[in-house]
This record gives sequence, C-alpha cells and structure tokens, in this order.
Amino acid sequence: MNENHELQAVFIDRDGTIGGTGHFIHPNDFSLFKHSQEAINLLKENGLKVFAFTNQYRISRGEATIEEFKEQFESFGFDHSYICPHEQECECRKPKPGMLLEASKDYNLNLSRCVVIGDVGSTDMLAAHAIGAKKILVKTGWGKDSLTKYREKWIEAEPEYIAEDLLDAVNWIIMKKKKL
Repeated sequence: MNENHELQAVFIDRDGTIGGTGHFIHPNDFSLFKHSQEAINLLKENGLKVFAFTNQYRISRGEATIEEFKEQFESFGFDHSYICPHEQECECRKPKPGMLLEASKDYNLNLSRCVVIGDVGSTDMLAAHAIGAKKILVKTGWGKDSLTKYREKWIEAEPEYIAEDLLDAVNWIIMKKKKL
C-alpha cells in the first residue's frame, strides 16, 4: 500500500481507557489495566506512534502537575503526551480537537490516517470525529455508559470499532492496519 495511506499514529485517552476508573487519579496512585502495557508495546512494535491525549483540569486546581502526567506517560512508553490542564472551556479541551491538531503540526500527521481510542463518546469520539480520525470506543471506564445512557450526546460519531478493552482495540488496529 502507498506510504501516504498507512496508519500513522494512535491517540489514547488515559482515565478509564488505559487504567483507573474514569475519574481523576493522581499519577502517583494510577494503575494500568491488566493488558494496557502490552497493548502500548504492541502498537510500538508495529511501528506506530503512540500519543496520550487527556483532559486533566485538576492540574489547574493544583492537584497535580503537567510534569507528573508527562513522566507517567513516558514511563508507559508513549511517544508524546497532549494534556489539557484547563477547567474552563478552551481550544484543547475535548471534545474540541485542539490536542489532536497540535499533534498533527508537531509530527506532520494526516489525522485521517490516525486512530483515537477512548472510553467517552461525548469527548474522545467527538474530538476524533471533528478531524476525521478513526474512532474506537472501549467498554472500560465510562465506555458502557457512553454506548447506552449517553449515546444521544455523540450520535453523529459512529465508532469504527467497539472494543472490550485497550488490548482488544489494539489487536483490531493491527489486524486492520493496512485497511484503515
């Protein structure tokens, strides 16, 4: 397949997607789900850039620092992390696609050749939808409620795949990589 049509990068939400509960957990107390590290490693082994993108308004309240989050993402093997620290509406806070647009500039990405994995339809899926990225909703964290109780909030953003967890999402990406 032509190099320009290859999948370029995967953006992964933090809370409820790679670990935690879906609620804020300080980086010092945060734990990955059982197969999340394996999933991140698998993406990298397949030559994909792996980026974290997360809303963390508690930073603006002084409950954690951007540096603590960046160090955590680096320790998990992410190539870069995009973190919105704002509590108020801004251009980077999901569902706005500001973090994705920043990454596209930083890494010269065609966002339509990227995948977003998250557990919240009304933020993660809408941000991906806004820029034409592929969308995978995981059922962990808020994922099951996103598909049922809150589906009307993001009805226009149909995911390409609904995964049980991050490893299921990554296995699907690897299987479909040439066709995405």
